[in-house]
Amino acid sequence: MTAPRRSNLSGGAWLIADMLLNIWALSLVKLLGLGYPPAQVVFLRALTGLVLIAPWIWPDRHRLIGVPDVPTHLLRVLLSVAALTASFHAVARVPFALFTAVNFTRPLIIMLLAALLLGEKIGPRRWAAAALAMLGVVIAVGPAAADTPDGLPTLCLAVLCGASSIIVLRRLRDTHPLVLMTFYTVGLTVLTAPFALVAWVPVPRAEILPLLCIGLFAQSAQLCFLRAHRLADAGFLAVLGYLSLVVSTATGVLVFHEVPRPAFYPGAALVVLGAAWVTLRPGRPTARA
Repeated sequence: MTAPRRSNLSGGAWLIADMLLNIWALSLVKLLGLGYPPAQVVFLRALTGLVLIAPWIWPDRHRLIGVPDVPTHLLRVLLSVAALTASFHAVARVPFALFTAVNFTRPLIIMLLAALLLGEKIGPRRWAAAALAMLGVVIAVGPAAADTPDGLPTLCLAVLCGASSIIVLRRLRDTHPLVLMTFYTVGLTVLTAPFALVAWVPVPRAEILPLLCIGLFAQSAQLCFLRAHRLADAGFLAVLGYLSLVVSTATGVLVFHEVPRPAFYPGAALVVLGAAWVTLRPGRPTARA
């Protein structure tokens, strides 16, 4: 099969589509999340995604036979369940702009975990970048901490578990994408089902479609993300990705009437600078979502 022609313009368009779909999905979680247990929302999101990708899984189902390193797959799924559940809990309780800014620390957490767990060498400049970003988080979060006492801890847990799942994913880097996607989606569905059923809240008819759209938007965003990285340079996409902070801040202001406090802006700027330094410098550890 002929490889698609690389184009930063086309890849950037796909990344913006990924960005918007993710923000739409998170906006629905934010709108509905306080009324439902996070496990129920994650379960419905995963189940919808599984239905959407089933037609792609079935023709290549032979790839799922005799999969090696099953414990590593299970560990990745467990960390992903924790990350997504904590993320859905947090986004319903934390201002959208702050949620996005803290999530930008994920490349830094990955860097730290790679140094601690994988023995990767981290230069002094990148340690300085990590310190700069963490200082930015402290500045951005400081005034909001008192207003979101139950959202910030779960947001930090989401970032830590999400970064850990990417570290685990490095051991699976030679695994076929279909296997990774199937384990992830089926695992999310199976592992969250018992918790969702125990805490199940009946869904009014008017909210069935929005809840299902969370899975639709999230799964479509993943496909757009993969398409973007097939078409465009990673460095270009890394820079463009910081546009999501602008979009999420605007969404918070226009849709949820969340006006960031003045301290948020310099703090967010430091986070972006630190994360950009880590993700754009040559020799950085690669991370595949």
